Amino acid sequence: MKIEELKELIIENLKDKNEEFKRIFHGRGNFYDDYNFLTIDSIDEVLFIVLFDELEKKKDDELLKMIKDVFQFFNYKTLVLQRRYLDKSPCEVLEGTLKENNIAIESSIKYSINFTNKNIGFFPDMKVGHDYISNIAKDKNVLNLFSYTCAFSLSASKAGASKVVNVDMSKTALTIGRKNHHLNNLDTSNIHFMPYNILKSWNRIKKQGPYDIIIIDPPSFQKGSFAASKDYEKIIKKLDSLASEECVVLSALNAPELDTDFIKNIFKKYAPLFKFEKRLENMDTFPAIDKEKSLKNLIFVK
Repeated sequence: MKIEELKELIIENLKDKNEEFKRIFHGRGNFYDDYNFLTIDSIDEVLFIVLFDELEKKKDDELLKMIKDVFQFFNYKTLVLQRRYLDKSPCEVLEGTLKENNIAIESSIKYSINFTNKNIGFFPDMKVGHDYISNIAKDKNVLNLFSYTCAFSLSASKAGASKVVNVDMSKTALTIGRKNHHLNNLDTSNIHFMPYNILKSWNRIKKQGPYDIIIIDPPSFQKGSFAASKDYEKIIKKLDSLASEECVVLSALNAPELDTDFIKNIFKKYAPLFKFEKRLENMDTFPAIDKEKSLKNLIFVK
């Protein structure tokens, strides 16, 4: 794909631009061989560019010039560039200025984001999972494991869940999660924020059950705390002790080296009462040559 073709594709994807978060170019799924180092997001008035590999100066300059043209054409207020290949992945404001408090909007839900962090606090490819939970959460007791900044909790709470238990070992992430609930004017009296290592806290987690919905959305690898290849099964082994009689499980994984059968086989071995129902289809805005290497959202029902 030539730079002119990339520009045309971006402009086409921006024709329905509004305040909602939209991935307008996704190269990470290797669907566009020449640009597998690039993602571009529309975040309300911010155009957010991420480079995952270092480019030759000429190609870097050419790409950024094209993006600045798009930025001006669509009247964005701020252009932010993140170079993920650098240590700490700093963000650079190329045009305009950033607000003190920045938000992303997904399905009318607001998420606080931080452009000074490597991960800005929001994973847009999980929209399909959030929407699924929104559709089934009313009056349900929900367990949100590896909750991070509590995106699933926001979806469940807004849909009328009776209780949501968010568990993550990062107190900072949970603090942002609480802030996100307040940002959306959601009552947190029945929302719990538990800063625990999940694999060492089953008794505490169990006390808030049984759960009608269990969400498992771990990192594929977090040094010293979790490795999906060996630790995912430890969670599945505990499901039956946590679940209500008709529990629904959203089992997610975004590890390219582990496919859907990896998850299915763990359920068959350690949680046979939970039957595989379906895999949620990923959004068209996140194209991938091999969907087994992309985000996997599997639904199991007891």
